[in-house]
Formats: sequence, C-alpha cells, structure tokens
Amino acid sequence: MPEKILVVDDDPVNLKMAASVLAKEGFAVLTAENGLLALSAVQDSKPDLIVLDVMMPELNGYEAATKLRKDPETANIPIILLTALDSIEEKIKGFEAGADDYMAKPFQPEELVARIQVQLKHAQRQKVSSKVSRNGKVIGVYSLRGGTGVSSIATNLAVGLCQLWGEESVLVDMAMVAGQSALMLNLPLRNTWADIAETPAEEIDGELVSKLLRPHPSGVQVLAAPSRPEQSELLQPASIRRVLELLRDSHEYIVLDLPHDLSETTLTGLDLVDQVLLVMAPELASVRAVSLALDTFSILEYPPEMVRLLLNWTFERQGLAQKDIETSLRRRIDLVIPYAPQHFIPAINLGVPPVFDDPLSDIGALFEDMAFAVSKEAHQKAKPKDPSAAWERVVKRLQQRRKTHA
Repeated sequence: MPEKILVVDDDPVNLKMAASVLAKEGFAVLTAENGLLALSAVQDSKPDLIVLDVMMPELNGYEAATKLRKDPETANIPIILLTALDSIEEKIKGFEAGADDYMAKPFQPEELVARIQVQLKHAQRQKVSSKVSRNGKVIGVYSLRGGTGVSSIATNLAVGLCQLWGEESVLVDMAMVAGQSALMLNLPLRNTWADIAETPAEEIDGELVSKLLRPHPSGVQVLAAPSRPEQSELLQPASIRRVLELLRDSHEYIVLDLPHDLSETTLTGLDLVDQVLLVMAPELASVRAVSLALDTFSILEYPPEMVRLLLNWTFERQGLAQKDIETSLRRRIDLVIPYAPQHFIPAINLGVPPVFDDPLSDIGALFEDMAFAVSKEAHQKAKPKDPSAAWERVVKRLQQRRKTHA
C-alpha cells in the first residue's frame, strides 16, 4: 500500500507541482491549501508524512507544526518544511516547531523525493519494537586533547561506513556537554540524549532508543548530545550503557564521538568499543595526551590491538615528524590525515562532511579507505551481494596499491 503524503501550500501552482512529482513516484498524495485545512486533513487521513509550506494565511507552517507535535496522535508524523525562507534563523525556528527536515524553494524534485524517503524509512524504524540482534561493531574516536578533529573524523567515518556497506551506521555524540555531532551533519536537535535523562535504565528499550535517532540523507542515524549543558547532569552511566548495548544489537556499525576526558561517561563508551581510533595532532602536548591514554588503556587492560593511532595534521607547517612521534610512543601510526582546510572548514560550517559531499576527492577517498580498514573482518573478506560505488572505489584503490608494492 503506497505511503500517504500530505502536501500543504497556499500557492496552487506549487501545490500542484509538488503533488505531481510525488504521485509519479507512487505516493498517495493528499493536499491542503492552508494550515487549518492541514490539521483537519491530518485528523481525517492520518498521512505518513507532511510536506508543509511556511508562509500561509490563517495558520502558518510553524504554527501548524507546533500543534501537530502537541497532539499525541500526530506527534510522530514526519514533517518537512518547504519555504523560500532559508536563513539560519528561520531553519532554527522550523526545527524548534518540530520539523524533521527543512527544504528551501526552489527545490529539485529528486531532492524532495530523496528527503521524503529518508524520513519515511526513519519513521518506519521507530515503529519496530523488536529487532534481530546484529552484534554490531562499536568504534570509538577519542583524544585526551581537544582540537584534534575527533568530531570531524567520527562524522566522516560514520558516513563512510554507511556508504560503503549500504548498512545503517549510528553516530553517537558522547560529548554530553556541548557535543557537535548534529551540527556536523546539519541536523536539528529535536531528539537528544536528554530525552532519556530521567528514564531508568531498565525501562529503556529498542523502540525508545530508535526515537532518539535523527536520520541523515546518507543513511546515518545520529544520537545527538543535549542542547544545553545542564541537561546532561541527570544522565546515568547505566542508562548510557543500556542505550549503547541496544544500538549494538540493532545496527552493524556504531561510531562514538567521545569526550576529551576520562569521565564515567567516556569510560562507559570505551568499555564497549571493539576498536578505538586514538587521535593526535603533530605537536608535543597532543603526543603526550596519547601517551597518557595508552598508559590508561593498559591499566584498564584494554588489548593493544584494539587501539589504532591516527595522526591528523590540523596545521600546515612545523609539526613533529611522524617517525619521531612513533619513536616516542613506541607505536606505529596506523592512519594519517593530511592538512586540508579547504575541505574541513566548509564542511563544518555547512554541515556537509567531505566523504558525503565529495567522495571522489582525496579526502573523500581517505575516509572511504579508513571506513574499510575499521570494518568487520567478515565484511572485508566477502564481496557484497550488491556492491556500493564506495566499495568499488575502495577495492580498486587496494588493487592498485598491491600492484605498486608487488
């Protein structure tokens, strides 16, 4: 049975155009000319998703979205706002009203369809109360020193894993105070860790956890940090552990964006990881922080093979030589990210990671290769039934390297 989409717009031309595009894609399309009629249509037809214009008479899109979110019967229907108002302030206003996504006019029909499909897939996932255990791989990205690019690396890695295997990966922001994972993907803070702050661990189940996740067009699901620092104070380690265990049971890959400390929250995450990428910049304080982290891991009896060292060139010149760092740490550096401000700075400002925006670039290729390197061994050894474009690119590069070193 086709999904029902309610399109709401007071402009008859725009209304007809959007309805036509969606009907051609096989959706059952309903229409309404203003916010008040939209509320009535929602009650009568219970659509699977609403495409809602903002600037309308009688009841605008923000007001309509707010009313829908307050009604328990309509609170979980995905809403995509469609408007010519595309400033940051307007987007924030839309997300605060309860929108799941925000598209600016004029739009490309393909993009509207793609965004609708992402939201419908996420909504369907929320309805599933029980899932088959997948024994997912948990990967932590970590540094005791801030400013080493942990969040950028974690974001690109999660997207890269998703694009590589066609399996949903989850990006979990463990930096409960001022974490920025959602910002890195330009996602609203509609749902965050704060939503379970007062929920006992034993009452947290898969259905509840699925409601915390926000979907990104890449297929990555994001569990965002609380929007205000004080919201994190009520979160209990037992609840955090329960959420991570449930995510591991329901997804192939879980990437943790870990805080720059050894707090109970951080150790809860580290205790569950299968692999940790320990990140450093080529400067003395950063190398010292890695040394301290390695010592701590040894005390905690984490196996050495669980840790991979990652050198991120966050500045252009006068950094410590890789060979000198390896000599100091008595460990080989496994992965190196070159200095590339032309990719990372716009990516942060726009919320578009380079592995998603430009996978054919050198940086995009690097993160695809990194994702393959940390993937499950079973995935690495077997060709997927339906190989992704990312997988084809990675395998081609691996074959080229083998020929070069033969």
